Amino acid sequence: MRPLGDLEAEVMNVVWHSAEPVTVQNVADSLNERRPLAYTTVMTIVDRLRAKGWLTREKAGRAYRYTAARSADDYTAALLEQALDTTADRTGALVRFAGRLDPTEAAALRAALTRVEKDPDTREGD
Repeated sequence: MRPLGDLEAEVMNVVWHSAEPVTVQNVADSLNERRPLAYTTVMTIVDRLRAKGWLTREKAGRAYRYTAARSADDYTAALLEQALDTTADRTGALVRFAGRLDPTEAAALRAALTRVEKDPDTREGD
C-alpha cells in the first residue's frame, strides 16, 4: 500500500471525521478553512481516492455523497505494518516502539494483544 499524499490525507481526514457522507463541496469548504484550494482540485483528489478504493459514493440529487471505504485505523495499521516490513528485526522495532508509548497507550496495546490472543477471529485484515 502506498501512503496517501498530503492532500489525499487531508481529504480522508475530512471524510473520516464526518458523522455523515460528504459532498465534494463539503470537503472543499472544510479544506478551505485552512488554505485556499480550487473546487476542481478537491474534486480530482476525491475521484482519485474513489478510484484507489478509499472512498465509495452514492448519488444524492445532482451530487454524489462520499463515505470512507476503509477506516483511519485500517490505514494507520497498514502504515505500521509497512514500516515493520522495512526492517530485518521486527521484534527489535516493536520493542522500541512499545518503549515510546505512554502508560495509557501501553495499556491499550496490552489489552488489544490479550483480546487477539483470546479470540484470533478479532484480527482484522486476515
